[in-house]
Amino acid sequence: MPKGLSILLLLIASQTLRAQLTYQTLMVDYDSAVTYKNLKIIPVRPKGGFGNQTRLLYNHAGIISFSQGIRQGTVVLSERGTASTENVHWLRINNNSGKPVFIASGEVIMGGRQDRMVTMDTVLLSSSKDQYIPVMCVEEDRWSEKEKKFAYHHYANPRLRKLLDQSKNQVLIWKEIYAQLESSSTKSASLAYLAQRQDKRIIGQQTDYFNYFDKQLRKNDSTIVGFVCMSGDRVIGCDIFAGTHLFYASLESLLYGYIEEAVLNGQPVTISDEKVKTYLDRILTDEASQREYLKKHGKIYKYEGKVFHITGYAE
Repeated sequence: MPKGLSILLLLIASQTLRAQLTYQTLMVDYDSAVTYKNLKIIPVRPKGGFGNQTRLLYNHAGIISFSQGIRQGTVVLSERGTASTENVHWLRINNNSGKPVFIASGEVIMGGRQDRMVTMDTVLLSSSKDQYIPVMCVEEDRWSEKEKKFAYHHYANPRLRKLLDQSKNQVLIWKEIYAQLESSSTKSASLAYLAQRQDKRIIGQQTDYFNYFDKQLRKNDSTIVGFVCMSGDRVIGCDIFAGTHLFYASLESLLYGYIEEAVLNGQPVTISDEKVKTYLDRILTDEASQREYLKKHGKIYKYEGKVFHITGYAE
């Protein structure tokens, strides 16, 4: 084989490998598991660091998260119009950050004429023009005449994220929110999903959970690209990114969703590593089994032809 061709094939093979989020490129660090009350988190790391290339499976360090853009004021959301029948399922977005922004299904926005949840993973380029993102209502009994300022409110809990990704059905989402509010005995005149996050009975617990996990996963570590979360005797979900940069940019937002599940529905952790491995083997063994399993139990988002973010839900 000519030398030039062999080098080309090696480069192609290397890029193909780096496009995967499987055991070929990742290791699940069971020895670094962190547990607090009803929630256990096991980190996922790049395998071998790919020649110490800043621990990235591929270079996406220029992309910012949705939460970063909104909090910095460079990504601005607004209603598309005043009529709920035409505009409830879309929001206008202006990305003035100068960078692409990653927006994921399940991210929750409070305010406007009604609280919403994003329904699709996407990367939006910076642009002077209006762009639009698809959303669904997470506050059934409010459509205000006056538009409130939008505020970012983290990922939804994994139960609501799973239902959203599997159904994309507004009525089912409202039913799930009502069931969650009823189960947690949370009162909300507008049936707002976010009411349970603002309940004084829950806020303190959420803060304690977050401070503990943030210290362990962010302040004491810098090599994580994802995690798997457990409560009681089951896996409640996992999120894995194609590099450390976006994982840490999304960590706070993801944590609050999993913490909410642990606080409202969790149990002391009893699950074995063997049971966790059985769950992860269906996702991480190879790309074919990953695609097949996540069709029903999660999602895969690709950007520029590479796997960018995978999510697994409870079975």
